[in-house]
Amino acid sequence: MSTPFSPLLPARPLRLVFMGTPEFAVPALQALLESEDTVVGVVCQPDKPAGRRLDLHAPPVKDSAQAHAVPVFQPQRIRTPAALEHLQGWQPDLIVVAAYGKILPKTILDLPPCGCINIHASLLPKYRGAAPMQWAIAHGETHSGVTIMEVSEELDAGDILFQKSVILKPDETGGSLHDTLAALGAQALVEAITLFKQGKLVATPQDNAAVTYAPLLKKEDGAIDWTHSAVSIERRIRAFHPWPSSYTWLGNKRLKILAAHLSTVEASTVPGTIIDRQDKALTVATGQGSLSLDRVQLEGKKALPIAAFLAGHNLKPGDRLGHHWQSA
Repeated sequence: MSTPFSPLLPARPLRLVFMGTPEFAVPALQALLESEDTVVGVVCQPDKPAGRRLDLHAPPVKDSAQAHAVPVFQPQRIRTPAALEHLQGWQPDLIVVAAYGKILPKTILDLPPCGCINIHASLLPKYRGAAPMQWAIAHGETHSGVTIMEVSEELDAGDILFQKSVILKPDETGGSLHDTLAALGAQALVEAITLFKQGKLVATPQDNAAVTYAPLLKKEDGAIDWTHSAVSIERRIRAFHPWPSSYTWLGNKRLKILAAHLSTVEASTVPGTIIDRQDKALTVATGQGSLSLDRVQLEGKKALPIAAFLAGHNLKPGDRLGHHWQSA
């Protein structure tokens, strides 16, 4: 049953604390900074080493906050008395969360009088978890979107406050959907806060029977199993671009498949076998149907259109890709 989401509002602009870390959260922070309310502080994950020299790099949200002279707090652990005390010092009316990266304890959830809300990159209750955008594409969903929800102690289980949806394009990738939903999340957040101030925001419990999960992506999720259908493999290639990327093996080297499309060439051989090679096309058999590779990247080399790649590699029908790679 839906109920009004109506904590007691102060008779002034809201004091907001924003908790987020990656690029996905930046548009939401920017939208709040441009609103009539006041972002009194930002919480994000600590700087992390990156690159060959392992120099410390600030999270994108930190860079955005500092560009607007907003105080930034980067605790190693959020479940400590010191972290709670720091947040108490900011006296937030409302805490807004967007891909912060940690589950918040009840002590923080109970801190702001107007509560804690979160931007989640799926149409809950579908795809709770860390990688909702990628798994939505991989599973062949036709729609995705964002949910503004109350934060609870259980992962992505809070009441739904507001949702906006988008139609997934046939060529949608994990990267393109990330950018679309980051912008949509910022828009939905502003609309939800406006409705909240007007007393029009409604909290709807999630349907537990409809819950699905989107687990954290691992590098090995990108490994192509050629016994799967061409449709399934093509979806995962798009879903896992740009990370972790989909890959197979050519000899003892990893071959990333950056783009591919379904082929009409009939496949009646062992999955992973090259069944057709033209000057500008390479087609591989799968467990059901075949797949034409469009753009690839061999380990240690730059990404290439398939025509440029084939110009330097003597692949032919009968060769098999994967750990079982063999030349016909």
